[in-house]
Amino acid sequence: MSEYDLFKVFPRMPKKVRLGDITVRDGFQHEEIWIPTEAKLYYLQELALAGVKRLEATNLGNPRIMPQFKDADEVLKGVRDPIFVKRLAGKGLKPEDIEWTAVTIRETGVDRAIRLKQQGIGPDRVLMMVSTDEQHHFANSGTTLPEYWKEAERCIKKCKDVGIKMCGTVSTIWGSPISGPTRFEDAVEFTKRWLSIGADDIEHADHDGSAPPHQVYRYFSMILDAIPNPDLHVGHFHVTRGWGLANVLAALQAGIDIFEGTLGGLGGQPANFLDRVPVPGTGSYYYKDPNVVGLTTFEDMCVMLDEMGIDLCGIDVDRILELGTLMERTIGRRLRSEAILNGRIPKEPREAFKRAGLPGLKAKLKERPDQVIPEGWPEKAVVPPEVLKRKS
Repeated sequence: MSEYDLFKVFPRMPKKVRLGDITVRDGFQHEEIWIPTEAKLYYLQELALAGVKRLEATNLGNPRIMPQFKDADEVLKGVRDPIFVKRLAGKGLKPEDIEWTAVTIRETGVDRAIRLKQQGIGPDRVLMMVSTDEQHHFANSGTTLPEYWKEAERCIKKCKDVGIKMCGTVSTIWGSPISGPTRFEDAVEFTKRWLSIGADDIEHADHDGSAPPHQVYRYFSMILDAIPNPDLHVGHFHVTRGWGLANVLAALQAGIDIFEGTLGGLGGQPANFLDRVPVPGTGSYYYKDPNVVGLTTFEDMCVMLDEMGIDLCGIDVDRILELGTLMERTIGRRLRSEAILNGRIPKEPREAFKRAGLPGLKAKLKERPDQVIPEGWPEKAVVPPEVLKRKS
């Protein structure tokens, strides 16, 4: 007899997850329109009030390259606003319950984060990134891997001195949009390298949607065999080829319990246009249609995990669906979420959809109200043995 309990089939699979929303940073970086600071703060604050405790607020890199984040200081100040802190208290939350992350990538961004921390508005956590494909790494950071590792080590020491956590991202795990296939062994080694120089956690990123689910399971199984503490590992999936939620499930089955997503599945490669003005971004888009890339949809991920009976650690799923609906109005187009259209799975009968004629028809045919098979048929169906044998 087969085992029907998924948690027994996959003994590492968690029954509780921690979800991070990265819409305002990773989602908005892909948009070719300016997103007002007020909108950024609205979503960051409302997501926190909805129970999301891991939030990416901005990018502290050069605003000439990604001018969507020229308001980074203002955004970070806004999430420390006293009125917002009072609203958190009204939900039983404290400011320290929320972890605010800023992407830094290079040392200049880290130094900026430290200055902001000293002013009382800095991030709790910053993020730097290596790619196992050096060509991809150079396109994102402008330097070689050996030089970047030395820079990252310096930055981690600086961050520890002021109480900022460092997340080390490993990218191109499942392949590179520039150089093609990559090796899992390199990504595992890079993960160990980050931890050896003091990183607090690791974001394992499929930045171009190259990860098929069976390889996601294989990779994260390798990671947890090598480094078995799930608190250190974050799953980050793009849906360029439509595999986002399938990959969340595969990573869950391997034992990962921290995931990121964006409202509406927003995101992708940094925009090279903003408000009709060309900007550097990270150069030419890798894909024929930049509008069909993005990340795992946060709303759909919440609904799926909730329906699986997995504890979301206090996230208000209904409020997340409301925010997803609002996000479509902010962006001005239909986004990826199916859950905001179709809602959660109904738990009660939907009386409005019941057909009034059914009880009368059953009475006319002299059928009992609960009768579902013809009178005189056996209570249990018997499947012919020859049907059970698969034809080769």
